Amino acid sequence: MVKKQLGKIFILFLIAFIFLSTFLSMEAQADSSKQRVFDEANLLSDTEIEKVEKLAAKYSNKRNTEFIIVTVEDSEKDLQIYMDDFYDEQYGEMDENVVLLGLNMTERDVILSSYSDIRRKLDPDRLTIIREKITPSLSNGDYFNAFESFITLSAKYMQYREGVNPANPLFNTWVQLAIGVGIAAAIVWAMARSVEPRMTTTSTTYRDMDRTKILGKRDQYIRTTVTKRRKPKQSSSGGGGRGGGGSIGRTSGGTMRSSSRGKF
Repeated sequence: MVKKQLGKIFILFLIAFIFLSTFLSMEAQADSSKQRVFDEANLLSDTEIEKVEKLAAKYSNKRNTEFIIVTVEDSEKDLQIYMDDFYDEQYGEMDENVVLLGLNMTERDVILSSYSDIRRKLDPDRLTIIREKITPSLSNGDYFNAFESFITLSAKYMQYREGVNPANPLFNTWVQLAIGVGIAAAIVWAMARSVEPRMTTTSTTYRDMDRTKILGKRDQYIRTTVTKRRKPKQSSSGGGGRGGGGSIGRTSGGTMRSSSRGKF
């Protein structure tokens, strides 16, 4: 009787496992088929698009946030308005968390925008850090590397607590390792120092103070030298740059967003 009950339980468990595996497989296939790269400017090859799509799908599932890339050769709309309208049409109804990278090849504009609740984790400052990191690749025409870096950096930075600068060197793994090694070395040195035998003899240990005398003393003035240097004047001219910066705004559909804009 007990064996029959155990057999039924095992069969039910097996059926439930097969059902769950099939459901998760269908969900994964549906998610991977979702388009996340809209390359209207034809910057990527088919193979590169496939790789970026897979990376975007991977991190979209992990972070519950859509990572979207939109490129246009030119547009009658300003790029930010184009991106906001794109969000409203595709994701605005559900108010989804979306991080969107947009490129306008004619104007050489690049904009990173985060929509809905994720705008707090990827605020204008963090988006600016990401934009500045990927701009050299964009300028060199290495769009594939730039897009992959955009996805991985965005997914990484949204894990940090709000208000924390993710570019702080203290958050770098190698810096943390170096600090740990330095602290360990200091502790070992201090321990070794504490067991090192101390020297008890000094310069007076073997000196005969009764027979040691100063025979003579003389001070001789030689010269005084004064050197004058001209104080350099501060330059009033400033260095140039690509410009741009971060901002907070709202789409025409009412969704709040954070953005960072610049040239490449």
